[in-house]
Amino acid sequence: MRATLLQIEVDPSETVADRRTRVAALVRAQGAADLVVLPELWPVGAFAADDFGREAEAVENGPTAVAMAAAARDAAVWLHAGSIVEKDSEGRLYNTSLVFSPDGGLRAVYRKIHRFGFDEGEAALMTAGGEIVTARLPQGVLGLATCYDLRFPEQFRLLVDAGAEMLVLPAGWPARRLAHWRLLVQARAVESQTYVLACGTAGTHAGVEQAGHSMIVDPWGEVLCEAGPDEGALTADLDLSRVAATRRDFPVLRDRVLGLPRPNLAP
Repeated sequence: MRATLLQIEVDPSETVADRRTRVAALVRAQGAADLVVLPELWPVGAFAADDFGREAEAVENGPTAVAMAAAARDAAVWLHAGSIVEKDSEGRLYNTSLVFSPDGGLRAVYRKIHRFGFDEGEAALMTAGGEIVTARLPQGVLGLATCYDLRFPEQFRLLVDAGAEMLVLPAGWPARRLAHWRLLVQARAVESQTYVLACGTAGTHAGVEQAGHSMIVDPWGEVLCEAGPDEGALTADLDLSRVAATRRDFPVLRDRVLGLPRPNLAP
C-alpha cells in the first residue's frame, strides 16, 4: 500500500478558497498513491481561532468536502482530507476529519475528541467529539485521531481494540514542541504496533510557527520517512502484513491487564 502525506503550508496571504483549489490540485497529482493524507484544519489554520466561525462549513455539502470528494474521485485514491471547522445543524463547531473513497464517497467522519487550548481557542470554541472512529480500506483499517489526541494514549488503545492497523493523525503542531511530536508519534506506533501516518502543516499562521516534520512510522517504531519544515509530499510503501507479524513475534498486546481496580487514595 502506497501512502502519501501532503504537508500543506497555511499561508495567511492566501485565501481559503485559493488554498482549497491549490490543495485539490495537489491531491489530483497523487494518482500513484493508494492513500493520501492532509493536515489538520489546513483550510483556515489550526491556531486561527478568530476565523473558525466565519470559515465553518457543513460536512456533507460544504466547499471543502465537495472539493476533496472530487479530487479523490479524479485521482482514484482514498483521501483522508485532514480536518475542517464543521458547523452542525444546531450551530455547534467541531474539528472534523473526513475520509473519502476513490469514488468520491464520504466513508468516515471523525470529530476530534481532545481539544487544545486550556479553555482558550479551540477548547473554548469547539465542541468535543465523543466517538472512536475507524475506516476500513481494502488494504487495512485506519484508526482516526487528530493532533492533540496524540497526547492521550488511551484513545489509541481503543482504536487498536477496534481493529486499527494504521493510525492516521492530521495535525497543526507548533514548532516549539517538535521534540514532543517526534517522541509521541513513535511511542504510539510502538505501543500500538501499528503504522502511524502523522501529517502536519508548514508555515506560520496566527503567529504560531508550525513544526512540519510529517512522519510515517512502522509498527516497530522505525521512522520510514520524515519531512522537513516546508511544504511538500512524503511517500512510503506500507506492508500491512508487518502489523500482524510484529504482534505475533512480540506479543505485548496479548499481555495487557484490563479492569485493574482504581487505587485507594489517602484522604
